Amino acid sequence: MSLYQRSAKVERMATINDARLREILTGSPTVAVLGVHTQEDKAAYYVPEYLHDEGYRIIGVNPQFTSETLFGEKVRATLAEIKEPVDIVDIFRKPELIPEHVPDILAMQPRPKVVWFQLGIKNEEAAKQLEEAGITVVQNRCTLADHQRLGLGAPVKR
Repeated sequence: MSLYQRSAKVERMATINDARLREILTGSPTVAVLGVHTQEDKAAYYVPEYLHDEGYRIIGVNPQFTSETLFGEKVRATLAEIKEPVDIVDIFRKPELIPEHVPDILAMQPRPKVVWFQLGIKNEEAAKQLEEAGITVVQNRCTLADHQRLGLGAPVKR
């Protein structure tokens, strides 16, 4: 990694401070959860459940659960099935699987403002592609934990 690449990486990470996290979470009422789950003990269930209870609209995406309705919405098989604007794509997938989702994210119209890789999930190449397309990327952070830590309430609805 060149010095330029290292400094760009540091710059990207530095822009996601608490003020920016607060702005993202309070201004993003619609969240697509890629990798949503139906088991209540899994983070891919209880994190979106928490956000839903806090006033966010949650659209689950997981081809395994398309017969399910979670958080008041039918689960979609792919991001492409979502025809309305999404503010955040919240990702619960293994880091090595994220690149296969980048084309789907970039094909969304309109594109999401933010792609959030949940705690423990990082993929620099995918993040770079998304950022080059003008999408803010948050890596290795938990939406639930940040929402609680920042003392936030419901997001501002459009």
